[in-house]
Amino acid sequence: MYSEEHLYSIALRECNFIGDINFYKLVRSFGSAKKVWETSKKELSKTDGIGAKTVSDIGNAEHLKFAEKEILFCEKNSIKINLRHQNELPFLLKECDDAPAILYQKGNFDTTLKPMSLVGTRNITLYGKKFIEDFFEEAKSHRFISVSGLALGVDKDVHENSLKYQIPTIGVLAHGFHILYPSKNKKLSERIIEENGGLLTEFNSSRKPDRENFIQRNRIVAGISPCTIVVETAFGGGSISTATFANTYNRDVFALPGKITDKYSQGCNHLIFQNKASAISTIKDLLDLAGFNENKEKTGQLFPHSEVSIQLSESQELIYKSIAENPHISLDDLAERISIASHKILPLILELELLGKVKSFSGRQFIVIQELTIS
Repeated sequence: MYSEEHLYSIALRECNFIGDINFYKLVRSFGSAKKVWETSKKELSKTDGIGAKTVSDIGNAEHLKFAEKEILFCEKNSIKINLRHQNELPFLLKECDDAPAILYQKGNFDTTLKPMSLVGTRNITLYGKKFIEDFFEEAKSHRFISVSGLALGVDKDVHENSLKYQIPTIGVLAHGFHILYPSKNKKLSERIIEENGGLLTEFNSSRKPDRENFIQRNRIVAGISPCTIVVETAFGGGSISTATFANTYNRDVFALPGKITDKYSQGCNHLIFQNKASAISTIKDLLDLAGFNENKEKTGQLFPHSEVSIQLSESQELIYKSIAENPHISLDDLAERISIASHKILPLILELELLGKVKSFSGRQFIVIQELTIS
């Protein structure tokens, strides 16, 4: 089940100064983890961006002994070892510069399903619970797989609603498979695996759920999906880091807005204010923007509605047409093109966003998302 390459990969990743990026540089340069392990330090240090200090721990026999034990642990516990350099990571994740060199897996990850990451606070409110329930109720007919961090609060509700609607779900852990944290979710983790979902972690069986691991874990949650939904979070909550990673990876980020006085909506509101997330107005619009309805056949409606002709102001029409002609145009470029100051453009763009006709991205870039009938 496991090859020598798995063994040497685990040993190499255990070396001091060999993180995911340096690991990938070395195996790309020398062809395999085994080859890196057997190459002289002098030769290894000639690699671009790799110095003598970086390679000083490679070849340490203790790491090889650890790797042997880890292989036995994985065999005993039915854990799959996925290697990035052998193209065994989920497609979107392996494209990230800092993707994990090794990803341990229990259960299944159906790569034919579209991943959707949903994250948020451990202190979920009734508002957040209602949104998650409504989201899965409306999304249940779509083929997707939900991703979250298997923590309490929002994560737990995401996984439970996935199971309720028979949607496979993935829990990304911040520790090795020798434990389950929080222990309250142990039965939930077993159900996830039983019902065609899975658990993922980049951490081996020596790694405990230390505080810094959770931030590191969040980059996997962000990188594995084309879009991330932030349900509820306070200022400085862990979900802010997930959204930041998603922005870095050029993924879509959506946030559920709330009252400015509600602590666990303040983080979402701030992401929207900083143009690091698009505001969620309705679940239908969210599914449309996330690309869920692209190939869905139109069905008859019980109460058909007619298209509404929207009367735009002169300035709104100018901005709308400029964005339509220049997808992903930046705020500064738009201001220069139409000779209107950026601070005057933003309120008009917000009006178009509220109409559901324009979408903003991180970096203050904009696209048209629905053709208008202008009269």
